Amino acid sequence: MKARHRAREVALQILYRYDVAAQADGTPIPTGAALAQDLTRHFDHFQVTADLREFAAQLVAGTLTARAELDALIEAAVSNWKLNRLAVIDRSLLRMSAYEMKNFPETSISVIIDEAVELGKQFGSADTPAFVNGVLDALKSSLRAP
Repeated sequence: MKARHRAREVALQILYRYDVAAQADGTPIPTGAALAQDLTRHFDHFQVTADLREFAAQLVAGTLTARAELDALIEAAVSNWKLNRLAVIDRSLLRMSAYEMKNFPETSISVIIDEAVELGKQFGSADTPAFVNGVLDALKSSLRAP
């Protein structure tokens, strides 16, 4: 498994955990030092190698920081849907992928979408890959200049 794919997988799992906890009992999403400590605990517990940690941490921290902006973009792209009605894994995957599209110009849009589709197959429902592909395709022009 490629390192970046594994880092995205780890980041998605962390984002999913935060989203579920926030929905279940209103647990606040950690920021700053608390986030850094939580990421380190997660990485240590699941034995995430050093080469994956930096990219995974960038995806998690950046996605959480830009969450409101990402949510507005995603909600505009999913006509007739409210973000809170999406499956948690779909929402987390869309946020993370949209963040990567916007903030990692060295990674091609097609690679980001392909990775999101693969993660959708791995963690989502049968409908997740096609749904995520369609939404990210609709978002790509607003997240990155052609």
